[in-house]
Amino acid sequence: MKILTLCTGNVARSVMLGYMLASLGEGSGELWSVRSAGTLAVEGAAMSVRTRDALRSVVELGEQRYGAHRSHQVDGADVEWSDVILASEAAHVHYVRAHFESASIKTVQLALFVRRAPTGVTFAQQLAAVADLDPSTQYDVADPAGGDQFAYDQCASQLWELAKAFTQLVAGDSGS
Repeated sequence: MKILTLCTGNVARSVMLGYMLASLGEGSGELWSVRSAGTLAVEGAAMSVRTRDALRSVVELGEQRYGAHRSHQVDGADVEWSDVILASEAAHVHYVRAHFESASIKTVQLALFVRRAPTGVTFAQQLAAVADLDPSTQYDVADPAGGDQFAYDQCASQLWELAKAFTQLVAGDSGS
């Protein structure tokens, strides 16, 4: 499965989620390719020190090299490449629907997917069911930008729980 994680600047939430899903997929034997992008990204920015430190606070991720990330504005090639687009907040789903209408069927809020995806069906059926729902700010993962290290650590903790839940929901059926 090809997963695109999406946030605003592509220096915090989508980056953390991307590393988390890549690690979880690898650990569970899933053949996942993961990319991250932003809806208002400045091309080429490194992740913030707070993002890196928040990732390092998730002990289960182990030692990883986080220095290679550079921010990227989501584009048509990313959208075309992906099988699913996991958005951090409702505004990101709306952005994809407005700019890449054909990708609406594969774009969902991560937290909404985790809470509302049906179980006992294929991933394609889960995705279709949730992509049909209206995104809601109640499922947003708060942007830690401008916050202190605690805000970034809280964001990483929330994303880690969501990433593990996503993996449990779809593991073993990522090819469908």
